[in-house]
Amino acid sequence: MNTGRLAPPHRFSGTSFRTLCPALALVLLASGTPGSLQERVRSQAPADFPAWVAALSEAGGSFDTDNLISNERSYLQVLPAISHKGLTGGAYIGVGPDQNFSYIAALEPEIAFIIDIRRDNLLLHLLFKALFGLSEGRAEYLALLLGRTAPPASERPKDLPISRIIAHVDRPALSPSSIDNIRKKVDLAIARTGVPLTPEDLATIDRFHRRFIDAGLDLRFNSTGRPPQSGYPTYRELLLETDADGRQGSYLASEKAFAFVKALQARDLVIPVVGDLSGPSALSSIARLLSSRRQHLSALYASNVEFYLFRQGRYPEFAANLQRMPRSKDAVVIRSVFGRFTSHARPGDVSTSELHAVGGLIRDHDAGLFRSYTQLVGGR
Repeated sequence: MNTGRLAPPHRFSGTSFRTLCPALALVLLASGTPGSLQERVRSQAPADFPAWVAALSEAGGSFDTDNLISNERSYLQVLPAISHKGLTGGAYIGVGPDQNFSYIAALEPEIAFIIDIRRDNLLLHLLFKALFGLSEGRAEYLALLLGRTAPPASERPKDLPISRIIAHVDRPALSPSSIDNIRKKVDLAIARTGVPLTPEDLATIDRFHRRFIDAGLDLRFNSTGRPPQSGYPTYRELLLETDADGRQGSYLASEKAFAFVKALQARDLVIPVVGDLSGPSALSSIARLLSSRRQHLSALYASNVEFYLFRQGRYPEFAANLQRMPRSKDAVVIRSVFGRFTSHARPGDVSTSELHAVGGLIRDHDAGLFRSYTQLVGGR
């Protein structure tokens, strides 16, 4: 359950990205001229990361979840189908927290955009980006995220099972002074991204990081004012989850998967964006950027956002945004279906994960076949 969806405008205490970087935001989406930022974007210049964030983002909104981790135990079930379709390269777009990295590791895109209506999700991804930069491998990454010690280098070969790493970090957090030192390193790494942040933003990132540290591997998806639901997986369970063929597929399950995401992050090609999938500018701006780079969408992970778009009468706007997107002929939407809308969930799961061809979705929507969410998830 993630939030790339329409919600009432949220008045942030800080200044918006477009206000902080107006010149950069305008020049990025202007038609390119020699030597312009548009040309530097094509050359993947790292210095352009804050400009990309600014130019692609739109007005944010709110949602009643912290969404620090997913509540979709089924998120890896689609990986064999993705592999069978040969969906690699191109561009990836997704909503929500770090399950996106598992899809990115499987798809190996040239560029990825994480779009979510909550600006808090952008701040969470800046935390993740900093941790990737500070970590040599997945053991260090998980240890830094959770405020624990990593297994000694002599005890972690590249093929070390994720279960062994988890067993090592599944212990009490480090001392308060050690945690403070980690937080200082993380804040310095975030500052190096160049994204303008307010004191409130930094406090939010600190709060998010300390939630991971305090809860450790027992952390669960949480909705405001309600305790975590029993069907929601812990972070431990998400990391150990398997795909439909029984293989572990988390981005932390192998050094190869982690290394791919780390390399993409290092090149500033995992770009967090504040935006609504049915909104006026974020997806259309991404579409223009992809067109200028001659890249095509391979996969869009929508979680269960489409449910909310139908409920709010905004699905046609999403379909129109998707229509504008340059895409490969086999491009897919990765969808999570919850509750009464799913009929084939595994025992213990509250959701299923499915693929829907983008071309077929647009064609059938335009033909009027999807007048309700029930018709959509029944028309795969």
